[in-house]
Amino acid sequence: MADLARDVLQKLVQPGFARLGLSLAAGIILLDQLTKWLVLNVLNFSPEGCLDFQLGREGAFNTCGHLEISPVFDLTMVWNKGVSFGLLGADNLLGRMVLILFSLAVAGLLIAGLLGYGPLKADRKLLTIAFGMIIGGALGNVIDRIVFGAVVDFLNFSDVWFPWVFNVADVGINVGVGLIILDMFLSDRESRLDKT
Repeated sequence: MADLARDVLQKLVQPGFARLGLSLAAGIILLDQLTKWLVLNVLNFSPEGCLDFQLGREGAFNTCGHLEISPVFDLTMVWNKGVSFGLLGADNLLGRMVLILFSLAVAGLLIAGLLGYGPLKADRKLLTIAFGMIIGGALGNVIDRIVFGAVVDFLNFSDVWFPWVFNVADVGINVGVGLIILDMFLSDRESRLDKT
């Protein structure tokens, strides 16, 4: 066990994939939580009654904040009970716990991959960036689920026919998944070129 801890610490201290990916994850968590703090505490987009209204509690009125920034972009407070873009809603404690545990499992698997352990290894820079973005996004939203029971979403591009409201963590997750797909295509192409 001491050898494993020493190996992990060495990978975190030395420049490389682990440090790059985990630094990116930490940056996304910080940016995500900072923007959510600004929306909740500086703009006061979720005053008394907003969360109750969005959780569907009887007698609650919509007091949630909305600010039109441009013809294509607004800030709109939405308490998201599901995963990215409100998919797979979890309205009760059991549903929230399942989403929290799933997010922690995914983050743990990807952290292990950054450190060179487990079935998914980040052995290329693009995968490292993708893993870091997904880890940061997943943990950013886990923090909200633990603290509030729902995720703070506020970025709204519905004026350009994008119906979902999202946050920085969601961007990290979705860009990370896109980078994994791109990496799969690029590595497949490289392996085909190597065979010729």
